[in-house]
Amino acid sequence: MDAGWEFDAALWRWEGQEAAWVFLTVPEEVDDDIRLLAGPRHGFGSVRVEVTIGASTWRTSVFPDKQRGFVLPVKKDVRRREGVEIGDTVTVRLTLL
Repeated sequence: MDAGWEFDAALWRWEGQEAAWVFLTVPEEVDDDIRLLAGPRHGFGSVRVEVTIGASTWRTSVFPDKQRGFVLPVKKDVRRREGVEIGDTVTVRLTLL
């Protein structure tokens, strides 16, 4: 499957009990495509993806959020390597696995 998208999104901090998590929100049009193409979902309704931000590529999952659609966690080591912080807008390449 070669379902992939490129988009810009801002990094934001989860405002829950575990405020250390940083995410970006998948745009609505990409969210709609993922829901149509993803097939069976995994734990918590997650969908496996490969992500590239800058020179960093990794495999992770996007997770459904009732208020935002799908959200993508961005690990601290990726943010550090790419020199990005909460509030920064990044270009994301996302591919379904």
